[in-house]
Amino acid sequence: MQFGLFGGARTKRGVGLEDSQGYESFIDYVIEADRLGFKQLFMVEHHFTGQGQVSSSMTVLAYLAARTRHIRLGTAVVVMPWHNPVLVAEQVATLDLLSGGRVDFGVGKGYRQAEFDGFCIPIDEATERFDEAMEVIKKGWTSENRFSHHGKRWHYDNIVIEPAPLQRPHPPLWLAAGSPDSIRRAAREGYNLLLDQLAQTDQIIRRIALFKEECQKAGREYHPGLVATARALQMIHSDSERAEAYATRKRVLSVIGDLARDKLAERVEDDTAPLLGTPEEIIARLKELEAGGATNILLVDPNASVRNLQAFAREVMPSFQASRYAAAE
Repeated sequence: MQFGLFGGARTKRGVGLEDSQGYESFIDYVIEADRLGFKQLFMVEHHFTGQGQVSSSMTVLAYLAARTRHIRLGTAVVVMPWHNPVLVAEQVATLDLLSGGRVDFGVGKGYRQAEFDGFCIPIDEATERFDEAMEVIKKGWTSENRFSHHGKRWHYDNIVIEPAPLQRPHPPLWLAAGSPDSIRRAAREGYNLLLDQLAQTDQIIRRIALFKEECQKAGREYHPGLVATARALQMIHSDSERAEAYATRKRVLSVIGDLARDKLAERVEDDTAPLLGTPEEIIARLKELEAGGATNILLVDPNASVRNLQAFAREVMPSFQASRYAAAE
C-alpha cells in the first residue's frame, strides 16, 4: 500500500487570512509529504466558489515541482469543456518537463452548474466538449509530426505541441469516476481511476472490481496502481476526542454537497468512508481497503496539517511496507 495527498490550498478574503499565507502553509505541507515518502498529490481545482479554492492548479503545481523531488504532481481535475485543448496540452507538457516527469493528468467533464454558468458554457455540452478536447490532446502528444484536427468545436491546421512531455507517450491520464458506466469507460479508454472520498468501503471495493474486470475485457493489463482512492483523515488518540471528530465529520459532509440522497451527514457514526479513529482503527480500515484492492490511498486533510501528516507517517505508515517510508521526526 502507498499513500498520497488529495486537496489543495484554501483561502478566503476578509477573514484575516491573506492568500499568500494559505498557499504557503499548503506548500509546506506538500514539501513535508515529499520528505516523508508520500507518493502522489492530486490538487483540486474549482472556480467561483467564494471559498478561496485553488483555481489554477497547474500554476501551483509548477511551483511545487521546484520545491519537491519525488512526489508525483496531479490535477484533480482539469475540466476540459472550459479550455482550449492545445493550450492545456502545452501547459501539461511543460509541467512534465519542469517536474522531471512527475505529472499525473487528471481530467473530467465537470458537474457544477455554477462553474459552467460562470464560463458561459452550456453544461449539456460537457460530454461532447470533453470527448473532442481529449481527442485533440492525445493526438497532439502522440503525433510524430505536425497534425491537423477539424471537429465540431476545435479546428487546427498543421500544428505541433511544444514541448513534448517527458513521459512517453504522455503523462498518465486519470478520470474521476463513480458510476458503473464512467468506470467502464475509464477502463476501456486507457484512463487510470480516481475514486472519491465519500464512497463507502464496500462501494470502493465494488468499483475497483468493476474497473479490473473491464480492463481485462478490453485487453488492458491491470495493476492496483491504476486506481487511487481519496479518504478523509481524522486521527484521534483517545475516546474523549471521538465525539468532536464525529461533529467535525458532520460539518464537513454538510458543506461538500449532494448528500440528501443517502442522509450521510445524519449517520456519521456508520460512515465507513473516512479514516476516522485511533491509529489502530485506521490501520484496520486501511487493511480492509487493501484486501479489497485499494492500495493507493490519497489522504484528505482540509487543514493541510503538517503535524497530522507526521503523526500518520509515524503511527500508521509503518504497518504498510514500512521500509519504503521515512520516519517522521
